[in-house]
Amino acid sequence: MAKILCVLYADPVDGYPTSYPRDGLPKLDLYPDGQALPTPRGIDFQPGALLGSVSGELGLRNYLESNGHTLVVTSDKDGEDSEFERELVDADIVISQPFWPAYLTADRIVRAKNLKMAVTAGIGSDHVDLQSAIERGITVTEVTFCNSISVAEHVVMMILSLVRNYLPSHQVVLDGGWNIADCAARSYDVEGMHVGTVAAGRIGLAVLRRMKPFDVHLHYYDRHRLPASVEQGLGLIWHDSVEDMVGMCDVVTINCPLHPETENLFDAAMIARMKRGAYLVNTARGKIADRDAVATALRSGQLAGYAGDVWFPQPAPQDHPWRTMPHHGMTPHISGTSLSAQARYAAGVREILECYFEGRPIRDEYLIVQGGALAGTGAHSYSEGNATGGSEEAARFQPRPIPG
Repeated sequence: MAKILCVLYADPVDGYPTSYPRDGLPKLDLYPDGQALPTPRGIDFQPGALLGSVSGELGLRNYLESNGHTLVVTSDKDGEDSEFERELVDADIVISQPFWPAYLTADRIVRAKNLKMAVTAGIGSDHVDLQSAIERGITVTEVTFCNSISVAEHVVMMILSLVRNYLPSHQVVLDGGWNIADCAARSYDVEGMHVGTVAAGRIGLAVLRRMKPFDVHLHYYDRHRLPASVEQGLGLIWHDSVEDMVGMCDVVTINCPLHPETENLFDAAMIARMKRGAYLVNTARGKIADRDAVATALRSGQLAGYAGDVWFPQPAPQDHPWRTMPHHGMTPHISGTSLSAQARYAAGVREILECYFEGRPIRDEYLIVQGGALAGTGAHSYSEGNATGGSEEAARFQPRPIPG
């Protein structure tokens, strides 16, 4: 029997919900590219419930314990005295979310003598040292496409919020004011702008499709060029390098995975190539953008705005410069953990576990590392190496009381 260690974010400050704003979720039949949604043999949760926090347990406890396995769920993940550190030593499987990542560094993997599989409840497995997983024969999986559209919707919201100066204007209302000039002085129309995405995979392509009705010019960079029919249908302009694309765009959105080739891609030099007054939206991974370079560019005016919900490390320490830099629209990492997305990634985790315990193949699209090599989606989207360096800073996070 196996020990499963599941790291989830803490419950709401007012306690686990007893009711929700809406009853149920819309029914989806397939993902936009035709990929099947998760197909577990069963689920033990109500779609639309808060599954991603500690009390939600991804709906796994009944299934695992009824089959003789042990499930440990915690939000205490950082530092040498954390519950995660203590329980990891004899865990067979670790489940974590990108929003509250349990960083599986090389040191932790060495100490986890029984570890056989790391599962990402969501998409993006950069919180696992993939190189160490490859070398030790650990399988790494994620629930591909489960929250891609959730993130794409968040990107579009953030583009509009930055360009239209929404957040400062809303603050005027909260503060009891009515100063229209202050709101309008940084507000533009997105119509006619040049919008580009770094990567046009599931998320990037979904962003492009959602931005097309705004009558913008669409650009993309991806090492895997899209079919000509897709380019023509959306009126896309392909660039063979990020450097070539960013100088032409008013808005750039980052939608690529984090791996050694993309770490610090948007450094001071790359940002200097962008138009003065461009907007940068990053819902991919915080480490793709140099945190000090972004803050400096906002203060100088090279960037007119920066928004995203990804930081490094996560949770970000209180003194992280992105908390206080001007003209930002940052949120905690929430884009991919809507209640809708949670139902899909919880079902996907259940499907992965069922396949693992029953000796059935795990879908190729869920595989990142298997058999000592990048596999499935991992072979298409990642490179070998490690992107977890510096993650120990997450232990410095100390939550502040929420006002009221």
